Amino acid sequence: MGANLGRLLLRVTVGSIFIEHGTQKLFGWFGGHGPSGTGQFFESLGLRPGRRNAIVAGIAEAGGGTLLVLGLATPAAASAVGSVMVTALRTAVWRDEIKVGTGGYELLLLANAVAIADSGPGPVSLDALLGRERRGARWAAAALGGALAGSALAIAAGKQHAEASAEESASGQRGEAETTAATS
Repeated sequence: MGANLGRLLLRVTVGSIFIEHGTQKLFGWFGGHGPSGTGQFFESLGLRPGRRNAIVAGIAEAGGGTLLVLGLATPAAASAVGSVMVTALRTAVWRDEIKVGTGGYELLLLANAVAIADSGPGPVSLDALLGRERRGARWAAAALGGALAGSALAIAAGKQHAEASAEESASGQRGEAETTAATS
């Protein structure tokens, strides 16, 4: 009974934190800045377009957190919330290098999500009720792999968007100069 209660408590606590973080990004709840304010911050981190990335991160956190609380699609939920934590570590916390003593919060949430995927949601979960509980080292590795892949995609897309925007801007400036020269 104790291990089952512990897994339920862990799922509900970690899932609730992610629900809060996600709704801060999506709706500005709990002192958040909503998609526009969070989007501006994301732009400064290179996650472009910022507003769209803020919405995607909010959905991953709020949706993944809700799934964790319910104990439903647990490895996928761990992967979704983990991808946001890996991205936060890579872009905001450890931007230049891994630094001891920083990133503890994000790292702990990531580790907890992967641990939940490993231990499974327990008998008090929708996964167990549906007979679809997935757990163990392979599922934890899959959740972590999905988190790493999701983060890599988000960062790569931000860089690609920034490069495309820079090319459009340069092209527009050349067009203006050519128009000005032709009319002079």
